[in-house]
Amino acid sequence: MLSLGRRLPAAPQLHLQAGQQLQRLRHQAGLRAYHCQTGVHGYRPRREEPFQLERKNTEARVKQSNFYRLVEAFRTHGHKVAGTNPYRLSEPAAVPELDVSRYGLRPEDAVSPGGILEGSCRTVAEAVESLRAAYCGPISTDLSYLEEEEREWLWARLERVAGEQVAAADARTAAEAMLQSQAFDNFLATKFVSFKRYGCEGAESMLAFFLQLVNSAADGGVEQLVVGMPHRGRLNLLTGPLLMDPSVLFRKLKGLSEFPDSAKASGDVTSHLISSVDLPNSRGGACHVTVLYNPSHLEAVNPVSMGKTRARQQSLGDGDYAAAEPRRWGDKVLNLQIHGDAALPGQGINQETLALSRLPHFEVGGSLHLVVNNQVGFTTPSERASSSRYGTDLARVVGAPVLHVNGTRPEAVMKAARLAVEYQRRFRKDVFVNMNCFRLWGHNEMDDPTFTNPLLYKKVRAGRSVPDTYGSELVDRGVMKKGELEKIVADRMEWLNDKLKKIDSFVPKPTYFQRQWSSVEQAGAAVTSWDTGVDVQLLRHIARKSVEYPEHFNVHPHLKKIHVDARLRRAEEGAAIDWATAEAMAFGSLLAQGFDVRITGQDVGRATFSHRHAMLVDQETNDIFIPLNSMEEQQKAHLEVVNSPLSEEAVLGFEYGFSIENPNRLVIWEAQFGDFFNGAQIIIDTFITSGETKWMQCSGLTMLLPHGYDGMGPEHSSCRLERFLQLTDSSEVRPDGEDVNFQVANPTTSAQYFHLLRRQVLRKWRKPLVIVAPKIMIRMSEAASSLMDMAPATTFKPVIGDTSVDPLRVERVLLVSGKHFHALDNQRRQLGRKDVAIVRLEELCPFPVHQLNQELNRFPKAKHFIWSQEEPRNMGAWTFVKPRIENMVGRKVHFTGRDTLAAPAVGIGHIHQQQAKEVIENPFTISM
Repeated sequence: MLSLGRRLPAAPQLHLQAGQQLQRLRHQAGLRAYHCQTGVHGYRPRREEPFQLERKNTEARVKQSNFYRLVEAFRTHGHKVAGTNPYRLSEPAAVPELDVSRYGLRPEDAVSPGGILEGSCRTVAEAVESLRAAYCGPISTDLSYLEEEEREWLWARLERVAGEQVAAADARTAAEAMLQSQAFDNFLATKFVSFKRYGCEGAESMLAFFLQLVNSAADGGVEQLVVGMPHRGRLNLLTGPLLMDPSVLFRKLKGLSEFPDSAKASGDVTSHLISSVDLPNSRGGACHVTVLYNPSHLEAVNPVSMGKTRARQQSLGDGDYAAAEPRRWGDKVLNLQIHGDAALPGQGINQETLALSRLPHFEVGGSLHLVVNNQVGFTTPSERASSSRYGTDLARVVGAPVLHVNGTRPEAVMKAARLAVEYQRRFRKDVFVNMNCFRLWGHNEMDDPTFTNPLLYKKVRAGRSVPDTYGSELVDRGVMKKGELEKIVADRMEWLNDKLKKIDSFVPKPTYFQRQWSSVEQAGAAVTSWDTGVDVQLLRHIARKSVEYPEHFNVHPHLKKIHVDARLRRAEEGAAIDWATAEAMAFGSLLAQGFDVRITGQDVGRATFSHRHAMLVDQETNDIFIPLNSMEEQQKAHLEVVNSPLSEEAVLGFEYGFSIENPNRLVIWEAQFGDFFNGAQIIIDTFITSGETKWMQCSGLTMLLPHGYDGMGPEHSSCRLERFLQLTDSSEVRPDGEDVNFQVANPTTSAQYFHLLRRQVLRKWRKPLVIVAPKIMIRMSEAASSLMDMAPATTFKPVIGDTSVDPLRVERVLLVSGKHFHALDNQRRQLGRKDVAIVRLEELCPFPVHQLNQELNRFPKAKHFIWSQEEPRNMGAWTFVKPRIENMVGRKVHFTGRDTLAAPAVGIGHIHQQQAKEVIENPFTISM
């Protein structure tokens, strides 16, 4: 409950600097920034000094220009003939750029590599040998598209890394993990013959990669690792380095749940299991590793993992969330994304996700990407999976380097992992490791890959396994003994057998509602009401603060009149509180209670319909100010306003990931128009609507979807309300509880919107919420509320009855939801109909059976009950509400609205006008 306390002090003044300095800041190399220099919550501008190559290097390159051209040729073209692909079906074409004679050089010519090439060499021949080791060996890359500083740094490291040795202890650890992984796959193949495990056979080096990553990240100060990955090798990683008890898997294979019996969950397939563990590293510390649940839709988890990472950074005060000293993003938390070679270029969500990587409010300090390159996607060979040379070439779009590495060479993979982490720690940018390996079997263990790729699999089947080969290599080098290898396998098999024997007594432990989620519980079968009202004087104060700006800030004169002054007047009068003011008061009151608020979407700062203006822009300097973040000195909770790029799928996935990190934040995604959600349908279907049911993973994500038939044509009218209602697990034969999978609301007043937003955070459980948001209602006086509608002891009303008519005179009851109510109410007044009541269903799911029954019982003489909507008959809420009203409320209900249509709305003006007239006239004239 809020208390008034002392009066909140005025916002601190911003110290704005000259426009010339702002221009200089804008044009700094590589800076992705706001057009402001003071920053906002979640973003602080940084000054990046331009890179300057040392003079001795430039002089050496001038003096030995031909030799330098040869070195650059290997750096640029060496990857074309590198030994990074263990199963190349044809020899690479000759690369003439690597011919020393092309540069007027002879092998015996003397050279001085200083300032040009790392290492020592005296002749061109020695230099070529060094260059081939660095750029044509098991690790290679093309860095031509990177910034100069990054190229120079990576070239220097690549030229040293070829001669570096992997420590014996690290080699032993990697070999043990790989042999255990192979034993695990063999065990499952024997005990569960028909099980599709999507095993790691052929890609075991990914375990070596992961172990090296954890150790190298620890060297760089990383405390937490958030992982998004697909099914390939997932179980091997979980039961191996990530220490998951295989009893969970065996229990699933016995047909039992991965959750305790008390959990209300339907579960998911085995290849989507997770682990969350404090993993020791070789440096004596620990890294907390969180593997996220993923759906079978490949790559969909990647933006979710980024959002989870960013939210974790906020929890830890990482990056620009730090209270005091400037910190770089990713000081404490690192994001790892594991991809399939065919899915990476094939799924457009990856392009969208990469587009977020360096943007304000989405930046996480650079993600690390491992591509498990099987050489074939399902049955599609790599040359038919991507139009570019490499499937990883989309990394070029954001200037992220790609290290190509031979996956049958575990130590090369470990070196690539170490190098990738070092780059990410230095430059805080995305970096890829493309690990070329193979699948021993097909897409799953039931497939026969020789049907479609016989030549590739002749080579695959002719060789030894990667763990056996590497183990023998370590024996030959004296790092391990043959008996040790055999013991590792035997011990693993014994351990797995023991776990399987004890499966009947195994009881899974809860993996949910832990740590920051410990105060949250699953919703119950009842329907409850929450007091979400706020002291009126505090609301007035918040409304004033929401438009207060510094003395020298130059606000737009039109906004001063229609936004700032109008809001101050409304707050003082306490009436006609419009949609934007109610929203600001909801946000501000939550901030005052210590809950952070994040709202994301295209143009949300101003809002598509120019009503929000949560983010003011100085008309002289372009600087930005968010008034709600200056309600008081040392404000602890903040509003993060995120104007997103033109993306729906990746951005909504990011926000879902943000919402599952901490329950004590209001996370909102607003579509520019309601129907734009369909670009993110995969995220809605596989995460938002079913995450709790499948995974016991709760989310309070709120989606605002502007909706209304206002003549804007097929694509800007409907938020496809019917789709969301169909996705709910609401029952049409028994009353819903609050344990439905998500909520759908279609409010008609600003106070209802206010209460919905506050209820999302104040309840003890978290459920996603779809708000059918208004367009014209934003400024409609009939939709405005008074402050008393938001005062203490007020709450959201799932049903709003009709008190404007005498209940005993009512013969016809119109049932309606959302904006359409106001049109019907106006029509009724014009007709002077006293025998018609209009009842509003403000919340459709959970369906308000009890409240609707109570309201309809007030009209004992009512004979006709009509569901009225402006959507076509095959859309909107009709097919959802009809069986519920008839089955549980016991009233026969009739339909009025537009006729069935393939498109959501017509695009012909005069037809729209005719339909708009009919949908408000017919409810009053239709005969039963």
